[in-house]
Amino acid sequence: MSLLDMLGSKPRLEILRRLSREPMYVSELAEEVGMDGKTAVHHLTALEEADLIEPYRRGNRKYYRLTKVVTLRAAPQPERTFIVQATDIDDGTA
Repeated sequence: MSLLDMLGSKPRLEILRRLSREPMYVSELAEEVGMDGKTAVHHLTALEEADLIEPYRRGNRKYYRLTKVVTLRAAPQPERTFIVQATDIDDGTA
């Protein structure tokens, strides 16, 4: 699935928006975006397969965090560009 297809889903965009603030665990995230757990896991799996998020465990809870910066650039004429790009987060460890 392309990045544009991935971001064409309103629920996935909402999940990314929430995760841009802080990592969240599955049931917390599902409640925040107003969906059941099974649907949330479906969208989280798709975002994980696209390498936009990653899971980690803290105790019994599975948390998710963003792993990419997603940028959308659209410009009118004469430039006429439309770019959707995902780049690694620079966490300063390199």
